[in-house]
Amino acid sequence: MKVVFIGSGNLATHLSLAMKVAGIEVVQVYSQTESHASLLANKLSCSYTTEPELIVSNADIYIFSVKDSALLDLIHKIPQNKGLWLHTAGSVPMGVFEGFNDRYGVLYPLQTFSKNRDIDFSNVPVFIESNSAGDEAYLLSFAGKLTRQVIPLSSEKRKHLHLAAVWACNFTNHMYLMASKILQEQSLSESFLLPLIDETAAKVHQLSAREAQTGPAIRYDENIIEKHIELLSDPNMKELYRLISRNIHKESSNE
Repeated sequence: MKVVFIGSGNLATHLSLAMKVAGIEVVQVYSQTESHASLLANKLSCSYTTEPELIVSNADIYIFSVKDSALLDLIHKIPQNKGLWLHTAGSVPMGVFEGFNDRYGVLYPLQTFSKNRDIDFSNVPVFIESNSAGDEAYLLSFAGKLTRQVIPLSSEKRKHLHLAAVWACNFTNHMYLMASKILQEQSLSESFLLPLIDETAAKVHQLSAREAQTGPAIRYDENIIEKHIELLSDPNMKELYRLISRNIHKESSNE
């Protein structure tokens, strides 16, 4: 089985290296930035190119792991072949490939990836989709070499899953940034929050998010809420604090 990676970012790096560990051969990496392409290709011991027309045509699988805004442009530039074309995006429909290749689908790992942090890919849920039953079975087998969790999912369901992931991951991480700014202004260590962050994440393995919610916003303690808002110097953070507090109270009142 031969795989070509179109893209060399965080997700492409983790996914391709997981394939190498699983014994899947990555034969080429494409990136428009030569330094990025060569760096990943060196890790994979394969060739690379910065020219779409020089992407090899005899691979079994082509994985498009690029920004959503760059995906369609690249699909237009790569000649049709007999391989299975897959993208890794959460909110892009499988049909983006229609008319450009006969075989296509989706391989969507639900995880946050950073280049300098290792991930145990065997624990990452991977959601797949294909335009044929035969290739869906092929994808189940292929992805099963990487992880214990392979789940067929339609484009419609996947875009809602991606939306939920943005709330659970990206927005949550932004809250860590807001908290760290408050601590930095007072010369307090960000490490003070780590046990709290760890326990907050751990609780939802045993409790629902509604059951795990604590804090002054549940009972809408205006005295504390207003004091907190007064301490914030950034108007955007003031507005964010107030909106989130109101929504927490609203959700807790709906029990």
